[in-house]
Amino acid sequence: MATETEVGELLHQRGWRTAFTVAERVNAWADLVGAIERGYGDDIYEYTNDLYCRNWLHEAWLLLDEHIVQLWTPQIKALDDRCKAATIDDDGQALDQFHRLPGPDLWWWRRHPRILTGDLGRSLRSAGAIGTDPDTA
Repeated sequence: MATETEVGELLHQRGWRTAFTVAERVNAWADLVGAIERGYGDDIYEYTNDLYCRNWLHEAWLLLDEHIVQLWTPQIKALDDRCKAATIDDDGQALDQFHRLPGPDLWWWRRHPRILTGDLGRSLRSAGAIGTDPDTA
């Protein structure tokens, strides 16, 4: 198993744009979850790009030392639970219209925000997503 630094470098070699740290990706996931809870304001392409922070964590978890995994897992699980509460499971039907869905174990790709607002909301609604619109609520 690898250290955080080794995992960041290894994933960078596998195609990630930089050698991220676990803290950076957990913070990115926390920021995204917060934005989803408030009503994600950017467009579908930014949203799908932002989801990759959770992919990085998924890949890193398979490689990291056990003590690092144990240290970070409670925080990631709490963020995952918040994300699930703020999203609707549609088995990826809406997002699949815009972005090829990765494997079925990456559950965050099979959900869309419950609050559909702005560009993202319009795009997802056009793909059949159903959610609440804060502008009409």
